[in-house]
Amino acid sequence: MDVVAVINPILFQLGPITIRWYGVIIVSAIMIAIWLGHREAPHRGLDPEFVPDLGMVLVPTGILGARLYEVFFLQWPYYSQHPGEILAIWNGGLAIHGAVLGATIAGAIFMRIRKQPFWPWADIVAPALILAQGIGRWGNFFNQEAYGSAAPQWLIEIMPGWLREGMTINGTVMHPTFLYESVWNFLSFFVVYYFHRKKVPAGVVFGLYLVLYNAGRFMIESIREDSSFLFGWLRVAQLTAVLLMVLGVGLIAYHIRRQHKDESHSAAQ
Repeated sequence: MDVVAVINPILFQLGPITIRWYGVIIVSAIMIAIWLGHREAPHRGLDPEFVPDLGMVLVPTGILGARLYEVFFLQWPYYSQHPGEILAIWNGGLAIHGAVLGATIAGAIFMRIRKQPFWPWADIVAPALILAQGIGRWGNFFNQEAYGSAAPQWLIEIMPGWLREGMTINGTVMHPTFLYESVWNFLSFFVVYYFHRKKVPAGVVFGLYLVLYNAGRFMIESIREDSSFLFGWLRVAQLTAVLLMVLGVGLIAYHIRRQHKDESHSAAQ
């Protein structure tokens, strides 16, 4: 697909080494997430020195889960015809739902081995993760991917020039869905971070992350041009988002109820 845009996905080249904006943005997002986790761990009574160790597990397993989900679950018809591109993550193609699944499984195993509490750490990861997602979405802009359907004229007229040019695909200005999701993630970060600092029951913040992120993803996905359809109008990412929202609500209710039960039990003794 030919793309007409002023944005170059390559930041610079040093001989055979190519540095892409996508990679720089993703790495920056990861580093900021680790920094935030390290800063916030003491507020939950956790050891901040465990954060780098946890990051060494969550980052690679998250990337692996994101790529496996994208290749084999979302875009297998394409990659089955282009197997040489399966490992080309610098071109994009990291599905956040796969990243969360892969990192959660690996993190749970790792924390069990290291005898660390899962839910308090999940609550530390939640604000760091959604902040990183908000930053990481800008990698999609530089790669000219994850855009939406054709934008209406009123939206085109109010777009700044750089965004309008960057979202011009084959002569048509498309919805900047990367921007919509980035803004949604940043707003969700402030909500998640607020409840994290309020020290709500362990597990509630992670459940809130699942609800907020996936509510936005469900809505934005409806205009994405690269969606994989399950059947009819239903998109795979939308179904996953609904399931994760339900899980998030369940986690919030379970952990709040559990704390109230523990408090009532303690008061009765």
